[in-house]
Amino acid sequence: MKIFLKDGSSLEVAEGASAYDCAMQISAGLARNALCCGISGKVCDLNAKPQDGDTLTLYTFADEEGKKAFRHTTSHVLAQAVKRLYPSVKLAIGPAIDNGFYYDFDTPVPFTPEMLAAIEDEMRKIVKEGFVLERFTLPKDEALKLEADEPYKQELINDLPDGETISFYRQGEFVDLCAGPHLYDLKKIKAIKLTSCTGAYWRGDAKNKMLQRIYGVSFPKASELEEHLAKLEEAKKRDHNKLGRELGIFTTVDVIGQGLPVMLPNGARVIQLLQRFVEDEEQRRGWLLTKTPLMAKSDLYKISGHWDHYLDGMFVMGDPSKSDTEEVYALRPMTCPFQYQAYLSKARSYRDLPLRYNETSTLFRNEDSGEMHGLIRVRQFTISEGHLMCTPDQLEDEFRHCLELAIYMLKTLGLYEDVSYRFSQWDPSDREKYIGTPEQWDEAQSVMKKILDHLEIPYKVGVGEAAFYGPKLDIQIRNVHGKEDTLITIQIDQMLSKNFGMEYTDRDGTKKNPYIIHRTSLGCYERTLALIIEKYAGAFPTWLAPIQVKVLPISEKFADYAAEINRTLVDRGIRSELDDRAEKIGYKIREAQLEKIPYMIVVGEKEQEENTVSLRSRKEGDLGSMPLSAFIEKVEEQVRTKELNI
Repeated sequence: MKIFLKDGSSLEVAEGASAYDCAMQISAGLARNALCCGISGKVCDLNAKPQDGDTLTLYTFADEEGKKAFRHTTSHVLAQAVKRLYPSVKLAIGPAIDNGFYYDFDTPVPFTPEMLAAIEDEMRKIVKEGFVLERFTLPKDEALKLEADEPYKQELINDLPDGETISFYRQGEFVDLCAGPHLYDLKKIKAIKLTSCTGAYWRGDAKNKMLQRIYGVSFPKASELEEHLAKLEEAKKRDHNKLGRELGIFTTVDVIGQGLPVMLPNGARVIQLLQRFVEDEEQRRGWLLTKTPLMAKSDLYKISGHWDHYLDGMFVMGDPSKSDTEEVYALRPMTCPFQYQAYLSKARSYRDLPLRYNETSTLFRNEDSGEMHGLIRVRQFTISEGHLMCTPDQLEDEFRHCLELAIYMLKTLGLYEDVSYRFSQWDPSDREKYIGTPEQWDEAQSVMKKILDHLEIPYKVGVGEAAFYGPKLDIQIRNVHGKEDTLITIQIDQMLSKNFGMEYTDRDGTKKNPYIIHRTSLGCYERTLALIIEKYAGAFPTWLAPIQVKVLPISEKFADYAAEINRTLVDRGIRSELDDRAEKIGYKIREAQLEKIPYMIVVGEKEQEENTVSLRSRKEGDLGSMPLSAFIEKVEEQVRTKELNI
């Protein structure tokens, strides 16, 4: 029979040949490195058999599909090791994740570091035993019997439709409920490391039981594990949770609540600088600033659809079940329904469009406790939000302008090289999640695809990631630990304007509903701050540094001269602090270095007599003596150009 390869070439293979057989026919090296395959778009095990005319793709560890199969198989090795050592432990789930794998266990005794070490040793023994993985299927009733001692597996099986065939994988004495795909055998797993153990609610729901989640990583080469562990150590040094506290940027307090960080002076200053930068740039580009309430009655959210589609993510004051008879308020999760009221404040003509509203918006979202992470994911946050009303023929140009603004922001902050794009679409199989008809979604997604393709945006598709009212372009970024989050989003919406009765009079005198673009220019300020901390390891560029200069007198004799210099700098708008403590100059310089201050001005007898300053840079060290005016010009130029490399 004939199969086709991803480069378009064809391969004649024997009837009934497996994907592995096909790989061997191409080359023994490819077969040796292949971990799983794709058969006409479906990811499968290597023992899967393509049919005549199928397209075959072979995935190695260089491919995301290969990594996922590799890591998922290692998670089964983890579960097998735990069951060998602690037979009474109950199994939950164990997927591959972006940078490794985990498995959730129900155990009465939390896993200790010593237990993790023993589990890791047992995993290596299992790999050496060289089991070949066997996939088999059972009908639902037999699957339930097989998993009679595993309540979490039984719950997963019961959630599947009646009549569905259910797949399992066997490796040695261990069997696990799983859709796959997996490696053919365990020999390819050469390096394993269990990295941590945390609590995790079953199915991510705080109402369910707390389980023990073991995280790990695995690689086909020991050298790759060593490289990964070195990166983890670097990530720990750059982790904004650690640096943010050490540098006085933010703190968290139990009595305030999870996901509600307190911005300390340094963090509040950086966010203020970012906000001023964003608002000034948006004004320059024709955006009109609004300021709207932080809460509203349920009536507003019912019009927008948030009440039906986002209620679980909102903070509600009152009983939602009585919202038809009593006034019930909720803190806003988005600004769009509020800014629409500005549009509705008077009649609109096509001559008024495009109409661009921006706002520095404080929002509130009831995120799951397990999702909280420093400043990356919080329950109260501030966002550079905007909504743009336009005609259909203006849509592409305005979308492009929104994207250009976002890219300008990313480049200015030095984050542009770190992002990727996701075209987030609806999931037609999950109709309850979305408003609108399939025809409306097809039209909106077709329009957006045309725009993205025309702008040559290199996007991936994310089915099920759309907002409930429309598709969006998500600009994605990873933190130092490899976790991906959305930083900036640009959405096309053709539905909510009709819901709110937003109209404009067109050239022909008819009333029409405008298209709406929902967008952020910088996204969430707290998340952006976290990413900047990690990007620069806390050493902010001069224009963003909360303190730009420390003035350090060598001794008390020169404190007055140092104070005069500090006052001059402050009067020129430079964020300067005077350190006139009775400490040795070396100690004060080291402290300023640890605080990651961009510049230190050291003054003593020579500087006072010559009316100069001795300058130190945190990056380059001693820069010698210069007039204060020359230094001020240097800093002002770095701020004006928003220079990053200092």
